[in-house]
Amino acid sequence: MTVPILDLTRSFKEIKPEVFSALERIFDAQNFILGSEVETFEKHCAKYLEIPEGSCVGCASGTDALLLALMSCDIHEGDEVITTPFTFFATSGAIARLGAKPVFADIDPSTYNINIEQAMTKITDRTKAFMPVHLFGQMCALEAVIPELHDKDIKIIEDAAQAFGSSRISDGRIHRAGTVGDIGCYSFFPTKNLGGCGDGGMVVTNDPERSERLRRLRVHGAGTTYYHDEIGINSRLDAIQAAILDIKLKHLEEWNEERRRIAEYYRLLFKTNGLHEFITAPSELDGNYHIYHQYVIRVKTKRDELMSWLNERGFAVRVYYPLPLHLQPCFKYLGYKEGDFPESEKLSREALALPVFPRLEPKEQEELVKNMADFFRR
Repeated sequence: MTVPILDLTRSFKEIKPEVFSALERIFDAQNFILGSEVETFEKHCAKYLEIPEGSCVGCASGTDALLLALMSCDIHEGDEVITTPFTFFATSGAIARLGAKPVFADIDPSTYNINIEQAMTKITDRTKAFMPVHLFGQMCALEAVIPELHDKDIKIIEDAAQAFGSSRISDGRIHRAGTVGDIGCYSFFPTKNLGGCGDGGMVVTNDPERSERLRRLRVHGAGTTYYHDEIGINSRLDAIQAAILDIKLKHLEEWNEERRRIAEYYRLLFKTNGLHEFITAPSELDGNYHIYHQYVIRVKTKRDELMSWLNERGFAVRVYYPLPLHLQPCFKYLGYKEGDFPESEKLSREALALPVFPRLEPKEQEELVKNMADFFRR
């Protein structure tokens, strides 16, 4: 049996006719950049996220979403932005691109998200923003620190690139990832729960003035064509991606629920195969709706050997992420060293992502977990 880490073809079969019809409509109109398709998708995203119309600004990628968000907060050289060392490179890369300094705080070993309490101890008079990452599809619990951050005029930029559709209950309300801070950033890379057929991203904010500024920044800072109020970037979402994403948005809740069922079945299989002494399943914080963009377990010993064993037998598993950001060569200038963030470093040695995607079959999960059990009982 061969099981990929991700198979987009299975769910695509269900929407193929609708996608091809949308492509025909776009090619007949020959309007490819921004325009009505993007406006419609932005409107539908705002409705889905339960935020005011006009709050969503489509852009060219999740990385650009982070960059645009930082630019809209006037993050400049010498400023500090607190974030996590355990995430994809783009989070800190966007900060450094503007000349600002990424300031790291370690992670919670249970949720893999940033340790909020430790992050608050990193605040200095140069801190201009806090950029938590809702990693692997699970939200950070931000509600307790929002008042303090706002009192200090520190902007909250949520990196929700992996969490479109996840949510958290606080104060008796359901809050979607990306909507609780000042700005939320999403990626629509093809592998995401809501993924296009190429790059794409979105920035969201409840501040109408910031929304308008983001719309200028994504088109070289132009409020009116050829009249530039400030220096922006070229980061426009194209019509093809917007149309495809709009179709997929209608299926997102169903697909996220399926990912949750897959996650629950993994937990059952781990228990019935007696694997808990060897691995730890991902946890879900009380009040959270985890959408399992990745299903990442912790392997207590012989992680790399287990990965090779499974890969050789046709089961695709991967490591997210093998080297925390504070130890990446390009961030050597920040002065961090091994041992500074022990939880992140330990997770990088233990993390292993298993296949999780809509239409993954139970028998595929069963065979994968059986092979895991075979490895530990050799």
